[in-house]
Amino acid sequence: MLSCLPKVVDPRVLVGPETSDDAGVILIDSERALVQTVDFFSPIVDDCYLFGQIAAANSLSDIYAMGAEPFTALNIACFPTCLTPAEMGEIIRGGADKLLEAGAILLGGHTVENPEPKFGMAVTGIIHPSGLWTNTGAQAGDVLLLTKPLGTGILATALKAGMLDPEQEAAAVHAMCTLNKAAAQVLRQHATVHACTDVTGFGFLGHLAEMIQADPISVTIRARALPLLPGTLAAAEMGLVPAGAYRNREFFQEHIQFAEGVPLAYQDIAFDPQTSGGLLVAIPAAQAAQVLEALQAAGVEAQVVATVTEQQPYGRIMVTS
Repeated sequence: MLSCLPKVVDPRVLVGPETSDDAGVILIDSERALVQTVDFFSPIVDDCYLFGQIAAANSLSDIYAMGAEPFTALNIACFPTCLTPAEMGEIIRGGADKLLEAGAILLGGHTVENPEPKFGMAVTGIIHPSGLWTNTGAQAGDVLLLTKPLGTGILATALKAGMLDPEQEAAAVHAMCTLNKAAAQVLRQHATVHACTDVTGFGFLGHLAEMIQADPISVTIRARALPLLPGTLAAAEMGLVPAGAYRNREFFQEHIQFAEGVPLAYQDIAFDPQTSGGLLVAIPAAQAAQVLEALQAAGVEAQVVATVTEQQPYGRIMVTS
């Protein structure tokens, strides 16, 4: 689909589409670069205000994954005529409140009529070029930290089926509404970040496959050590897995090997498309304890989820039980 696009050769472009990174980055001058991203999607919850918050947090996440600070945003909204003006306003209010929390400025937006509601934002961030993080650059001897638990896609499927407890729904909504702001701030202050991405639609394993695509390294993950939202494993064991997880598996499976004994439910969770997921960051193993302590002090429940080695005979990614 993207093969028809002309190749970008402008020297001001620091990050373009070639590495499937979280945002594009263009140099303004020696002290500033602009980080630009856009994302929008259909409601994952029924509450209009919460939907607006989740969509905004998801859009802002790409800026944090590049190590930048969000600066401005434009709304992108598709609204059906069956929604009342009050309901549309609640979606927009939710997004605006989340932008205020991030310290970004809402400059406007664009709305079209559409049979299905969709909402999101085009966000611009700003960063010093020397502080830029990308999704490549992980090194042998690194560990990978994940700053939010997995399971939002599976839990959303369970919610639609009427099979999710209120406490489990609340935990998932809280995770999706939480900005990656605190995690990014701690990482900038306490870690040597070799690579970073956020875990969203391609799932944990899909974004990990993109993260190591250009480097001669392998990654080992223990499936049962992955942090999960409450109810995720039970829902996956019941087969409440979204179609996107199967598409992710089909697209990325050539890069991944599952050891014998890894339960199917954990495999599905690892491919589960996330909404407003956490940061997946490669840092030197020697820094892990200090960084985890600082993240916990900031209210971020991060975990080490993988180790990085020189490229192994098994290939790029090995998932053990």
